Order: sequence, then structure tokens, then C-alpha cells
Amino acid sequence: MEKFFKLKENGTTVSREIIAGLTTFFAMAYIIVVNPNTLSGRAGGLEEELMPWGAVFLATIIASIIGTLVMGLVANVPYAQAPGMGLNAFFVYTVCLGLGFTWQQTLSMVFICGLINILITVTKIRKFIIKSIPRSLQNAIGGGIGIFVAYIGFLNVGFVNFGSGVPAMATLNTNVLWLFIIGLVITIVLLVLNVKGAILIGIVATAIIGIPMQVTSLGSSISFTEACQQLPTTFCAIFTPAGLPSLFADAAKIPLVLITIFAFSISDTFDTIGTFIGTGRRTGIFSDEDEKAMETKAGFHSKMDKALFADATATSIGAIFGTSNTTTFVESAAGIGAGGRTGLTSVVVAICFALSAFLATFVSAIPSAATAPALVLVGVMMTSSFKEIQWDDLSEAIPAFFAGIFMALCYSISYGIAMGFITYCIVKVCKGEAKKVHPILWVVTALFVLNFILLAVI
Repeated sequence: MEKFFKLKENGTTVSREIIAGLTTFFAMAYIIVVNPNTLSGRAGGLEEELMPWGAVFLATIIASIIGTLVMGLVANVPYAQAPGMGLNAFFVYTVCLGLGFTWQQTLSMVFICGLINILITVTKIRKFIIKSIPRSLQNAIGGGIGIFVAYIGFLNVGFVNFGSGVPAMATLNTNVLWLFIIGLVITIVLLVLNVKGAILIGIVATAIIGIPMQVTSLGSSISFTEACQQLPTTFCAIFTPAGLPSLFADAAKIPLVLITIFAFSISDTFDTIGTFIGTGRRTGIFSDEDEKAMETKAGFHSKMDKALFADATATSIGAIFGTSNTTTFVESAAGIGAGGRTGLTSVVVAICFALSAFLATFVSAIPSAATAPALVLVGVMMTSSFKEIQWDDLSEAIPAFFAGIFMALCYSISYGIAMGFITYCIVKVCKGEAKKVHPILWVVTALFVLNFILLAVI
């Protein structure tokens, strides 16, 4: 195990990696229930089920296991994969309900999106995009993801709400909010005292305290047998007549199909790149030596190359089983914050996902009030990237501000990156330094602008 994962070389231990894996899993375990709720239409209160809940439940777990194992065993980095939030909502409410595509056709688009991501990874386009991003924006992306992660934590328990149309702190009149505050205090104390495994201990302790408060509950049960019976409905559905063949059957709809695939692909790509930049470089997971290897060596020799390829293949695999875009989860930052540095963390996460198929009742019993404090405090730690930005230089501060803040405001890593790129190009043009902008950055910025225009049109 030491030789395979190179634990000493990465300054970690087996116990630390296990704790990190458990921390990441519990921070993202909500996806096991939330994703099937979203893709089935339950979360949106649809009268008729869009996709079979049990099938999506298993597809979510299977895609997460495969993607995370590839990330851990091939790339040897501590990232976990699962169907991404935001992209699953786009799948249901924009593509299926808004544009009128069937779920089989939409899964087919996701599958093609995965193939495109594999292509741009193999041809090094993804790598060149990363190299083209200025250091100031890289730091802004890292800090912005910290704000985004913390914001997710606050939203998950309703600590911030929009009841009157204006964001405001919720009234502290529910057990969920009080449990969140208790968990936040516990985790802060443990972190400040440098207790090992502070984040995981905080999650477990908060969940236990939530039992007498009736927030942690084992009341909901999931039938594993029923889920297995439903899985054939979505497995390989994209290869049936209702999938890929029907997607391009109507020539009039082909432009709309291509636009939608492009929207899926650009969001997936930059969510992943943002997560890697925001967490990997600051913690040393992707070292300077690794970056040089990525730039100078052919094939997949660097960890970054392998990680990008692992992420690219996961989306297509997930589509085959029956779920929306599988992506590198920003909640991996929770495990990284707990000390995870190698693929062993990912392997632990994958094992937890496998067990969750049989122990879903217990896993889903961990309330958001127990995991939200972990996300908030990991976000706090990640905002340290902002200190590397020269805030007294407006030409650097303006793009950094837009990149960092818009991730939370738009609830999207890719939209934050888009705003950072656009304002960066504007600033450079105003200063007469347009030639200093990397050509790839110009192309990507133009694609972002095109994407916004197309989304407005459709």
C-alpha cells in the first residue's frame, strides 16, 4: 500500500487517508438521495416520475464508484466523483421539461458530452486551458471555490434563505438550524485545538446529537431489491431506439441538440478544472514537478493528466448506467482539508459508496445539519488563496473579485470562472495589454460568451 500510493512521499499515513475518505464521503453522501430525487422529478414535485428512482439511485452509486476508483487507482489523487449538482437540475428542468427532450435523449447528450471531454483531454486541450490561466485567476478560483463550498453548507440547512426575495439569515427557530450551529461550534473548537480528524469527528458527533433533537432519523428506508429490478430500465438506454438514434432523427432539432451538448460540456469541463486548480495546487497535490511533467512529457505521465482523463471518462460511464454528468466533486475539499493527499482517500470513498447501496438507510440518516459545518469550515480554509492576490492592483483585483464571488452568487464554478475570464480580457484590452492574454484564454472566453448568448436564445 505504501509503495502503490506513495504515502510517505506525499506526507500522509493510512489512518489519515481513511479519515479523509470518510470525511469526503459523508460530506457528499447527500448525492445518493438527492440525485435520484432530482432525476426522478420528486424534488420538483412532478406528478409523474421522470426516471425510475431506484434505477437512478443505483446508477448514481455505480458511476460514483467507477469514477472515484479510476481517480484513486490510476491518478493517485484524493478526489471523489459523483453526478454533479446543478448539471442534474439542468438535465431535468431545462433539457427535459423546458426543451422537451426525453430522458433517454438527454442521457445520450450526456454520453456525447463525456466523449467530447475525453477527446479534449487526450488531445491536451484541457491541459492547455489550465496552463493559459494566469496565476492571479488561479488563486481567485481557489478562494472562490472556498466561498462556494461554504455557501453550499449554509444553503443545505437553510441558514441563508430567500423567503422575501432578498437573501437573509434564517430565523433560528428550528432544530435543524440549532443542530447546525452546535456542529459548527464543535468543529471550530476541534480545528482550533488541532484535533486529528476534527472534521469527521464533528460530523459524527453532530449526527449523534441530532438523534434526541429528532433531526437525525432512520425513518426512511430504501429497498435495494426494488432498485436492482429498476436498473435495467436505464442501463444502456442510450443505445436503444429511444436514445442516440432518436436524438438526431429530427433534422430541425439538430442545432438545438448541439447547443445543449455544448452547454453540458463547457459546464462540466470548467467545474472540474476549477476544482483541481482550487484545491490541488494550494495543498501540493499537484506539485510544480507534476505540472512540468504535464507540460513536457507526452502521454499520461503526470497526476494532472491522469486526473483529467479519469474525470472525462466518468461522465460517459455514468450516462451508460443512467445518470447525469459525473464530475469531480468540490466536496472532495473536505477530505483534503482533513489531510487526504493520495488515491487511498478516493478508494475509501469508493468503498463507502459500495456499502451505501446496502446501508442506504443509515447513510441517508446523516442529516445535512451534520455535514454543513464541515463544508463551511473547509470553505474558510480554502479562502486563504485570496491572500496571494494583489488587491491594491485593480487590473488583478477586478477579475479575481468576479471569479471568486460569482461562483457563490450564480451557484456555479464554471460561471464564476467565465466572469473572471471575461473581466480579465476587458481589463487587459483597456490597458493595451491584449497581447499578454493567452490565445486559448481568448478562445475560451469567446466560447463562454457564445454559451451565454445561446442559453438566452433557447
